[in-house]
Amino acid sequence: MLLVLALWLAWQEVPAAPTPAADDITLGVDWLTKFGYLPPPDPVTGQLQTQEELTKAITAMQRFGGLKATGVLDEATLELMKTPRCSLPDLTIEESRRKRFAQAVTKWSKRNLSWRVRTFPKESHLGHDTVRALMYYALKVWSDITPLNFHEVAGNNADIQIDFSKADHNDGYPFDGPGGTVAHAFFPGDHHTAGDTHFDDDEYWTFRSSDTHGMDLFAVAVHEFGHAIGLTHISAIESIMRPYYQGPVGDPLKYDLPYEDKVRIWQLYGVRESVSPTAKPEVSKTDDHPILPELPENRSTVPLRRDMPNRCTTHFDAVAQIRGEAFFFKGKYFWRLTRNKHLVSLQPAQIHRFWRGLPLNLDSLDAVYERTSDHKIVFFKGDRYWVFKDNNVEEGYPRPISDFGLPLRGIDAAFSWAHNDKTYFFKDNLYWRYDDHERRMDPGYPSEALPWKGIPSPLDDAMRWSDGASYFFKGKEYWKVLDSELEVPPGYPQSIARDWLVCSDMLADAPEAAGSSRTGARSRPGQHDESRSKNGYEVCSCTSGTPSLHPHPIPRLTASLVLAVWTAALVCMAL
Repeated sequence: MLLVLALWLAWQEVPAAPTPAADDITLGVDWLTKFGYLPPPDPVTGQLQTQEELTKAITAMQRFGGLKATGVLDEATLELMKTPRCSLPDLTIEESRRKRFAQAVTKWSKRNLSWRVRTFPKESHLGHDTVRALMYYALKVWSDITPLNFHEVAGNNADIQIDFSKADHNDGYPFDGPGGTVAHAFFPGDHHTAGDTHFDDDEYWTFRSSDTHGMDLFAVAVHEFGHAIGLTHISAIESIMRPYYQGPVGDPLKYDLPYEDKVRIWQLYGVRESVSPTAKPEVSKTDDHPILPELPENRSTVPLRRDMPNRCTTHFDAVAQIRGEAFFFKGKYFWRLTRNKHLVSLQPAQIHRFWRGLPLNLDSLDAVYERTSDHKIVFFKGDRYWVFKDNNVEEGYPRPISDFGLPLRGIDAAFSWAHNDKTYFFKDNLYWRYDDHERRMDPGYPSEALPWKGIPSPLDDAMRWSDGASYFFKGKEYWKVLDSELEVPPGYPQSIARDWLVCSDMLADAPEAAGSSRTGARSRPGQHDESRSKNGYEVCSCTSGTPSLHPHPIPRLTASLVLAVWTAALVCMAL
């Protein structure tokens, strides 16, 4: 109370400035103490700050925040104090620490760091897969320019543990409800909380929101991960490490750190060098990086294109599991299902805008699969193939498929069998078995005798799914073979549209559009229910049922369709 009184007396010497209310004075003192501008009061010695020290603290805070340095707790200063921000102190008590390129206090001694989202937001509309994708890309912002490498793990020993918590969560930095402090992270070190990052679960976390309500999770995550790898706050207004929340920073696939942030992180870790083409990357089998879908060119209007296929009446050019999620490709488009079989959108996204480096005139794909050896993604079309790391094509592609020992007339399907970790290629009535780890074709191939009894030949597509089973697709039907089994169980084939793509039996049984074929001709667009489409984009909140083992269709109920103008990037994740 004496400290508040001393601060109030300071204003009596500035007659031109209105005297702050008692509540504002209390807020100011608490704020200056909380964020490092004033030392905490010492009840043992009873030592208080002098008026000069209080004025210096306010002046330092104003300079750091980009305000006019008056030394007075004026309206602009109080407004900035009420701005949502990071929980960590600004560390600007001493003049020597108020530098434009302030050095971080610590850094990681290792270069390969693991991360895990341990708890998820409970009140946000963002699904678990969305949150994981945003964490992945926020970390990637830093790894793209430094020698640091981040990989997601499932266990409890991650270097960076990510939690959404409320109020006091036993780390010394309690949250304060909506607004105020929104997140914090711990600097690198030997302590058990080093690198851990916490978000206030009382905030309404958003991403690509059409309004100003809520906190953009990607922007805050980039800032907090800066702390987790060693950066302190900085006063530069354009810096992502400025302590105050400044709103969304744009598309995670295109976001580029401000130059000042790059300089500071380079001072710690150096600049990332290009990977040697002869070096074998260290691969974690649990490193399932989520993939962020495309951002529409105009998120308020996503038109329904005339060449857009109907998921309920078409067959597919390629089907693949990528990062634990299912992708169904048709023509220039694809549909995506999360690892829990939630269809991200009823309308497809464009392939070339999601995977950068495929030809813009590519009208279809033949096959797609994820390599088990390094988790890179391989796309096939005709006599060529491309290798992607996440969303970006590797240098030197496309290349001829003869690299695999395959004929140049192309393939129909490709997948990796969980039973032996070998990759199988299919063309007409032939198949090949390939060792991705050794990068060579197994001897004795091609062969006509398929190892699985009961699947059709030739195939359209094949996929290894997260349940350990193998799925084979032809036309509008699919067959399932359990892991290590060599025969299709009773009850197959079943409907692709019904079991995977949230279509009713009536729609799934409708005739396919004339002219559709594996050679790239596209399906006629299906009839579209305008009452369920806002601004040309449908969003679903529904779960596709597990493929049935019964020979007769089982009636299915899906959740209500949610209308939204959210983007094609991250819409409608699992509840």
